[in-house]
This record gives sequence, structure tokens and C-alpha cells, in this order.
Amino acid sequence: MIRVCPVKIPCILALLTLLASSHAVFAQQSGAPQGGAPAGGAVQRVFPVLLGASKREAVPVQFETIGTVQPAASVTLRPRVEGQILEILFADGALVKAGDVLVRLDSRGIDAQVRQAEATIQRTTAQLEQAQRDVSRNEALAANEFVSKVNLENAKTQVAALTAQLTSDRAALDNLRVTQSYYTISAPISGRAGVAGLKPGNIAKTGDGSVPFTIINQISPIYVAFSTPQRFLPDLKAAFGNAGSSVEATIQGVGEKVKGKIAVIDNAVDTTSGTVMVRAIFDNEKEALWPGALCNVRVTLKVIDNAVTVPREAVQTGPRGSFVYVVEKDIAKFKPVKTGRTVNNRTEITDGLSSDEQVVTDGQIQLTDGVKIEPKGSSTGAP
Repeated sequence: MIRVCPVKIPCILALLTLLASSHAVFAQQSGAPQGGAPAGGAVQRVFPVLLGASKREAVPVQFETIGTVQPAASVTLRPRVEGQILEILFADGALVKAGDVLVRLDSRGIDAQVRQAEATIQRTTAQLEQAQRDVSRNEALAANEFVSKVNLENAKTQVAALTAQLTSDRAALDNLRVTQSYYTISAPISGRAGVAGLKPGNIAKTGDGSVPFTIINQISPIYVAFSTPQRFLPDLKAAFGNAGSSVEATIQGVGEKVKGKIAVIDNAVDTTSGTVMVRAIFDNEKEALWPGALCNVRVTLKVIDNAVTVPREAVQTGPRGSFVYVVEKDIAKFKPVKTGRTVNNRTEITDGLSSDEQVVTDGQIQLTDGVKIEPKGSSTGAP
């Protein structure tokens, strides 16, 4: 007879209870019959799950970043001549068109110089005509030897001198007219003017420290500049000729989205950050983008057609990689897959799955290969 110490009996009973519990849990997860009953007589457990579907759709290749709105062109209007301001012909912040007169300066002094130059040209022209008549007369007299050839040559020299003088006078007049144009300041580009730096009555000064009349920013079209890792450079270059490429910008805190396209890729990669500067251009007809504003940028480099996708929740990760549970006749089957990008809460499946298959989107943690499931709803994977 084997005698057991009464003190050890509770420990042995606890160990047997733990072993029985572990066996029951293993049998539940593997689908094996529990309770020691024959397999043919056991009731298989049914697991409630949510289902989704795989489907074929276009998947955009995208990345997101932060950008800064920059005017397509910006011009600072500064005085080129000194003078008193007579008129400011634009309102602060107004839209202006190229060629619109914005500022007029007191031009009475330059106007007088222009008239004086015009009179000088008239005088020189009259003298030249007189000299030409002298040449014609001396040629006729010299032919009959009534005057010496010296007089004829002197007359021709006078014509040449006056011709050169007339050219000089006309150049001086052209220079004065250019200077005269500086007294009427027009918009060189179309855009939105800023606040006028000077008001009527002030003296416009030239030089580096001069106060500008205003700054005009072209905002339609407009740029959004952003940096992107250099690994996207080949796709960015290909996006120029790709109809499926686009750029979507959203000003932070506003929410309104504006669509544009890639316009400029910088000609060098920043060696300190490994990024390249890119500019996207937008029509901006509604002026949703404003110079200097920060915005969220989503760049679509291309679109992959007929890609197989599933709801993001369907994809699980295990020791051997990604997998999904496919449902066939209410039976869950384990399927390893290879994944691509996740867009709008749907994940691209590059290998291992076809379209129009039912997949488990919730409840996978309790499943093993071959267990019976009961659908409790569906998930579309929509955002």
C-alpha cells in the first residue's frame, strides 16, 4: 500500500485541476471535442465574427506632408525717382491687373525737360536741313568752279556733324522719356496688392532704405512648396506625364481642399536632410490658398488599377507575416497574404487573395484554421 501524506493532497488536486483546465482551453481553440466524449458526439463551438469582402478597385500611390503656400510671383514696387506723391490709385489689399496705374508722382520738372529736349531736336533738325541745302548749292557752284572744293567739303562736314548731333539729341530725349515713365507707377503683374507704404503728399525716396509703395503677390495661380524624401524622386519625375497624378492641399484649420498638379522639382537634393523641394501649382480661383499659410499636402503619384483590397481590419500579423481569415461555407480558413498600401481604410493585397472573397474583419483572435463561424454583421472598410 502507498501512503500519501495528507498535507500534499490539496496540492495534487490543484495540479490536476490546472491540467484539466489547460486541456479544455486547447481543445476549444483547436476545435477538438471536449469533456472526453467521442469526436462524433461533440458539439463544435461556433464563433461570432464580423465579415468584409475583398474587391478590385483603383488604389492611389500617395504620400502626405506639410507645405507652405507661396505666390507664383511677387513684386515689390519701389520708387525709382524722387518726387512728391500726388495720387495713390489703389485700395489696400485690392486686386490689380498688369498695366493698372497705381501711383502718380509730381512730374512737372521732368515734363519740362522733355519739352526742352524736343525743342533742341527741332533746332538741330532745322540746322541740318540748312546744311544740306548748302551742300547742294556748293556742289552746283563747284561744278562750274565758282567756289573752291574746300567750301564744299566744309559744307559736307557740317551736315555730318549736325546729323550726329541730331542722333545725340534724340537719344537724350529717349532717356528723359524713360525717366518720365518712372513718375507713373503701373502694376507689372496681376495679383493682390498689399497695404500702401506711402500716402499722397509724402516724398518718395530712392535707394536701399526706401519705403516701397506696396507689394503685389500673384495668387492665381499659386504655388505650394513642400519637401519630400529623395526616394520619391523617380515617381515625382514620372508624375509630370501621368494623368493620374495630382496634389491636394488643405490649409490647416480651414478644411477646404484644393486640387493642383506638380509644377517644379528642384534641381538638387538637400544633402543635409536628403529631401528635394517640390512646388505644386493651383488655379486658386476662389483664393482658398493664401501666401504664407501652412497646409497639409497629399500627393498622388499614380493610380494602380484593378488592385485587390480588403478592409484594413481584416489583415492580421503573425510570426510568419500577414494573414487573413477567409470564410467558405461558414468555415474560417487561414490564408497568408502579401500586403501593399493602405488607403481610405482599405489595404492592398498583392498576393494570396482574389476578389469577391469574404474575410473576417473582427473576432480573429479567437479563430483557428477550420473552425466554424457565425456572421454577426459586415464591415465595408470605408473611412
